[in-house]
Amino acid sequence: MPNTIDPNDVRIFSGRSHPALAADIARHLGLSLDATHYSRFSNDNLFVQLGASVRGRIVYVVQSLIPPVSDHLLELLMMLNIARSAAAREVHAVIPYYSYARSDKKNAPRISITARLIADLLETAGATQVMTMTLHSPQVHGFFSVPADPLTARGMFVSHFHNRGYSPESTIVVAPDYGRASSAARFANQIGLSAISAEKTRLSDTEVYISDLIVRQVEGFSRAIIYDDEIATGGSIVELSRLLIESKIQEIIVVCTHGLLIGDAIHRMVAIPQIKEIVVTDTVPIPPEKRAPILTVLSVAPIFSEAIRRNYTRQSIGELFAFGEEQD
Repeated sequence: MPNTIDPNDVRIFSGRSHPALAADIARHLGLSLDATHYSRFSNDNLFVQLGASVRGRIVYVVQSLIPPVSDHLLELLMMLNIARSAAAREVHAVIPYYSYARSDKKNAPRISITARLIADLLETAGATQVMTMTLHSPQVHGFFSVPADPLTARGMFVSHFHNRGYSPESTIVVAPDYGRASSAARFANQIGLSAISAEKTRLSDTEVYISDLIVRQVEGFSRAIIYDDEIATGGSIVELSRLLIESKIQEIIVVCTHGLLIGDAIHRMVAIPQIKEIVVTDTVPIPPEKRAPILTVLSVAPIFSEAIRRNYTRQSIGELFAFGEEQD
């Protein structure tokens, strides 16, 4: 089986949510990012046209579900449907940030389990496979009827901290809630540290309550690495940091995959002097005004390009999965 991609056999397109990441993925594969044309009719209906022939080819459509989420979702569905209707051999939805993974359960009357609904819509639109990164809830993987690859940035984070020399006597990894506990434990184990989980209750979209039990759990440590899947408004990080500081933690490092940094989130965190570094990836675009000096942005393009290359050459990508073990 060849280990390279035939550029005449593959097409990579980008929606409008994150063209820079799509172009970077294509560059890592030695391919060009094909054009997509957009416009709106007078009645506000969206018009999308793929700018290259896809007949008989393998198509990858890159689109993160960032605000405006509904617009970007519709673009993605239309692009998948266009590729299928134009006789593409395979149609892959590459969704670095799958925002609706947070809507994973029916925890109130008369609501939708939207993560499952979107998974169904992707298949209906024409996706033959879905590739994403760090789903908010692991069970969302099971909502897809087509093959789905949940990748992880954990290996990048491990590499980033590999030579820091953090002592397990002074540094602890903290998950903001039990849902992140397993992932935080994998990360901690790979850099030689222990991990604990806070007990968080979400009061609203912007408010959380974290039990002060965490104060006793971090007693004796001077540094904490908060490990989460995403930062939206920053409420969880700010509240958890307050409790960690109360327990005499002197240095806090924040690590998360999806740095949405909505509103004044970055400023709220920068205002806490104990937070020395915030490490995120570029699954969502981060504008210059939010790139604070303590913010480190790691590119996920190498991970997605490697997953695409292995997918194309029919090799296993298990070690790139969110629940897999990373190579050193």
